[in-house]
Amino acid sequence: MSVSRTVVFSYSAACLALSGVNTVVAAPAEAEHSWQLPASGVSQMAHGGVGLIQTPTARMAPAGDLSINYTDNEEYRLWSVSIQLFDWMESTVRYTDVRTRLYSDDPGFSGDQTLKDKGIDVKFRLLQESTYLPQVSVGFRDFGGTGFFESEFIALSKQWGNFDFHLGMGWGYLGNAANTSNPFCDIKDSFCSRPGGFGGQGGKIDYDQFFKGPASLFGGVEYQTPWQPLRLKLEYEGNDYQNDRAGDLLQDSAWNIGAVYRWGNFNFDLNYQRGNTLGFGAHYKMNLHTASQIKVQPAPRVIPDDTSAQQYQHDRLREALYTEAGFVLRGSHSGENEFIIYGSQVGYRDLEEAVERIGRVLATELPDTIERYRIVTFSGHLPMVETVVDAGDFISAARYDSLTTDITSTYVRHQPAATTMMHANIPNYRGFYTGLETFWIQSFGSPEAFYMYQGGVFVSGGYQLARTVSVNATAKVTLLENFDKFNFKVDNQNTPLPRVRSFIREYVTGRTVSMENLFVSWQDELVSDWYAQAYGGYLETMYGGVGGEVLYRPVDSDFAVGVDVNYVRQRSFENDVDFFDYKTLTGHLNVYWQPEFLPDTRLTFNIGRFLAKDKGVNIDFAKRFDSGIIVGAYAAITNVSAADYGEGSFTKGFYLSIPFDMFSLRPSTGRGTLPWVPIARDGGQSLNRPIRLIDSTEQRSPFYD
Repeated sequence: MSVSRTVVFSYSAACLALSGVNTVVAAPAEAEHSWQLPASGVSQMAHGGVGLIQTPTARMAPAGDLSINYTDNEEYRLWSVSIQLFDWMESTVRYTDVRTRLYSDDPGFSGDQTLKDKGIDVKFRLLQESTYLPQVSVGFRDFGGTGFFESEFIALSKQWGNFDFHLGMGWGYLGNAANTSNPFCDIKDSFCSRPGGFGGQGGKIDYDQFFKGPASLFGGVEYQTPWQPLRLKLEYEGNDYQNDRAGDLLQDSAWNIGAVYRWGNFNFDLNYQRGNTLGFGAHYKMNLHTASQIKVQPAPRVIPDDTSAQQYQHDRLREALYTEAGFVLRGSHSGENEFIIYGSQVGYRDLEEAVERIGRVLATELPDTIERYRIVTFSGHLPMVETVVDAGDFISAARYDSLTTDITSTYVRHQPAATTMMHANIPNYRGFYTGLETFWIQSFGSPEAFYMYQGGVFVSGGYQLARTVSVNATAKVTLLENFDKFNFKVDNQNTPLPRVRSFIREYVTGRTVSMENLFVSWQDELVSDWYAQAYGGYLETMYGGVGGEVLYRPVDSDFAVGVDVNYVRQRSFENDVDFFDYKTLTGHLNVYWQPEFLPDTRLTFNIGRFLAKDKGVNIDFAKRFDSGIIVGAYAAITNVSAADYGEGSFTKGFYLSIPFDMFSLRPSTGRGTLPWVPIARDGGQSLNRPIRLIDSTEQRSPFYD
């Protein structure tokens, strides 16, 4: 079963329903050579990903392009999302509805729902097109599923005027017609035949099948008509449809024809396939680099030429910092030639914009005798970063006194200095606090219905006992769902693993109001760059216990490392307070790395012991785009075999993390996450700790903000 919990969109994003996201699709780069693609760009094929109709090409979309696709023909309906992660890498996630087959033969299990299949594709550019050489790409279709459409291909593309020519060779599904010999077979006999079936319990990458068995040539041409919105396609397929998941399909012709009409951010296509089948599709695209939301916000302050008459007024400064820079002032200190402010950033997630707005306010509210601004930013009650601004250089840059203005060169960020913190006069930490967040739990591909959901709010609150100690609680309130369609709770797969997650249906059904967590936490900075926390109580939906974490995270470093250890017991799904007998010790060495060779990317390695007492590593890949949207994927590889794990073979998933201010008219911080977990089972499962130090210390070296 694939049930996944989606985060938590803050109440401040309630304007989601009232305001739209202004998406700007990046146009192809200005033509540097005659072979540059036409202005209409590329289009998606039936299975998702840049291509013709049924066959892929070597072409890539502009970096950051996301395309949401629906295509339809007589036997298949396909939903897919294709993302151009880098200019050299395309990824696609797809669900296929096989209309000619039922989900199962048991109507009590799945009713009359038709068969659904999930698939993952990836394509890499090996050679970029030049004046004389074609673009070359290699791709892998449905490489991590049950092999419905599993295939590999090498494709070449070359443009000539308004024509774009494509030629490729495919194996597996794309090579079923076997219209040519497999060149790898001449190198090694093992490439002459292709192993059948799929590895493990599905979901594994079957390396032993790559480029093996029959091969076929495929290709075609695209023509950009004089009418810019219209593009025509002609292709020759390498599949004969004799071994299709929908059955042996009649193919009267290997030639397919089609047309694509572009309207704004939408593409609509109509095609005729196999000489007997009409197909159509609709595609929406946006660019994750340029996606934005119009903001209603104060204009940055203009710094006057003469600031000699300015007089400091605390209340006026506090109001200006909040309304114009999103900075909540907690305290301040005025020295002989410097001014220190202490507070939290709640409005602007972009670091450079936040510092510039604060600097402009300080430059117009403080006497011109101040030579240096010190900005100490807190997360909760812990100081995170001190930003030291050279007032003279900043004012000159903010006034655009030169043509090479660079405000970022006027300040530095570092660990809050002891001499700076000795002047901090923060008010009493004690007191109550409350919060409201939304949640969304979703399930794709369940037997009862393709899409099942549960939504509502998390009502949270707590009491701050001291600067470092607090009591926290969250109640889950379900407002809408269709989980009543579940025909059964626990699946019938018998594995030797303890049921650490596969009782998920029991936990998310049955009660409108439930206790999500209730725990006590302590968090502090031990020494410079080292943070620690401890917690105990009902920690998440399924587990309670005690735990602790230590994290080393220097300011603006591409590397952080920490350790967490937790002793937990499984909570009862029958009520909020009881526990089952199952208990375990779990913990990990956590490594966070932003490699220079992958811009705006973070790799996370969680190495240790998981909830089912299995040992291994969870690898998380996160790619951030200029808009702040993050696309991520993860996989947990442990000492649990595919047979013991069950369907899916190992834990894996994908997620989309979206900043709140993509939906709000006013600047805001925070974000929500939309996950997709193909199969949620018991191996490689981590504790959902209520607080993670990597999140609490995000301002030390921002990636998500």
